[in-house]
Amino acid sequence: MSSLGHLLVLVFLYVLLFYSADSRKPQVLHDTGSSEDGAKGTRWAVLIAGSSYYYNYRHQADICHAYQVLRKGGLKDENIIVFMYDDIAFNPENPRPGVIINRPDGGDVYEGVPKDYTKEAVNVKNFYNVILGNESGITGGSGKVVKSGPNDSIFIYYADHGAPGLLSMPDGEDIHAKDFIKVLEKMHKLKRYKKMVIYVEACESGSMFEGILKTNLNILAVTASNATESSFGIYCGGENPPPPPEYDGVCLGDTFSVSWLEDSDLHDMSKETLKKQYQIVKRRTGPDAEPGTSSHVSRFGSKALLKDYLVSYIGTNPENENFTSAGFTASPISTSSSVNTRDIPLLYLKSKIQRSPMESPERQELQKKLFEEMNHRRQIDQNIVDILKLSLKQTNVLDLLISTRTKGQPLVDDWDCFKTLVNSFKNHCGATMDYGLKYTGALANICNMGVDVKQTVSAIEHACAH
Repeated sequence: MSSLGHLLVLVFLYVLLFYSADSRKPQVLHDTGSSEDGAKGTRWAVLIAGSSYYYNYRHQADICHAYQVLRKGGLKDENIIVFMYDDIAFNPENPRPGVIINRPDGGDVYEGVPKDYTKEAVNVKNFYNVILGNESGITGGSGKVVKSGPNDSIFIYYADHGAPGLLSMPDGEDIHAKDFIKVLEKMHKLKRYKKMVIYVEACESGSMFEGILKTNLNILAVTASNATESSFGIYCGGENPPPPPEYDGVCLGDTFSVSWLEDSDLHDMSKETLKKQYQIVKRRTGPDAEPGTSSHVSRFGSKALLKDYLVSYIGTNPENENFTSAGFTASPISTSSSVNTRDIPLLYLKSKIQRSPMESPERQELQKKLFEEMNHRRQIDQNIVDILKLSLKQTNVLDLLISTRTKGQPLVDDWDCFKTLVNSFKNHCGATMDYGLKYTGALANICNMGVDVKQTVSAIEHACAH
């Protein structure tokens, strides 16, 4: 064979090897916009911190950290929409004005975060209209909405307080599970996305999807806890390395959130699937720890999405391209330093009392607030027992304080009944997401037992009248 023939053979083999290797690369969704044949799509992300007040520092820290992950991953600001009250960074209690951190040795995650919806604009109505792309329904804020289509992916991440069937918002109006699912089903019907991933950091967050999120919507939901347990704050003090002492009394992050965010900081998301991250986060959150010290990360919806690479939703940092997970095993977060999220307001007050001068008016006022909070919690504990006894006309009701539904069943069948009782419980008993609404599972039990709604509302009014 001539030299030219040898050269042609070598060129042919090189081209064959190149295309063969290229075909084995993970197929990812890019955010460059739809191509002429509609094959590609845009990555959209909606980030929601549903709380306010400085003792809830961790929620906005989680959301700001998520924004940094998305931007480093290649998503554009025009495709990221952020909801947060924005009362932490420049709060008088923040020891580093204008800075928010999400881990003890972490850098500022607040810088550059867009203020799309802040203060009163962080509400349920705006959230639904944003993901539906309904600009005319928006009140306040930047007016930015998800302008997605049938080839696009959507990533929704929520961090805040939750309760059975509910997620909190700062204005006091809650995201109800059934309402949220209806919005998602409407988005599917309108072909507003190709695939969607939802991460939820909240107590009892599994109840938002269990038994009601259909598997044929191309939606995968991952929650910090199952339908009946609390989630946990982390970096609250007591671990090694400890948070800076000036942050005593608050948690810098939430266990589930910190787990997925730190994993995303480190790994190449074009090589890590949703299933892999789910396994890592589930292990780090510590399901095998002592009961009451950790939560069970759960998933719902379309299992088919588990094989997708995370780059299709949150992008990937080019600096992580050469990271190798060979020999790397993510260790569980120490549950000895985790705090039940419903106890964090008490941790905050106790810490402020310890730092205030003895016999000072400030200390006395803080002690009064702590005493009132503890009394209110004891009163709520008694209220819900009385409500169950009065509405069910039973005396042995302690087994009904949490949802009695079995795994796979929805929290409640009659969601209108549930919403009516929740609103009554809030209005007449002063129940809030910080503590009292953890008993909404008990209200769901009443609905599921077929008790007349008016009868139960009357029982709530009577039980909480004093």
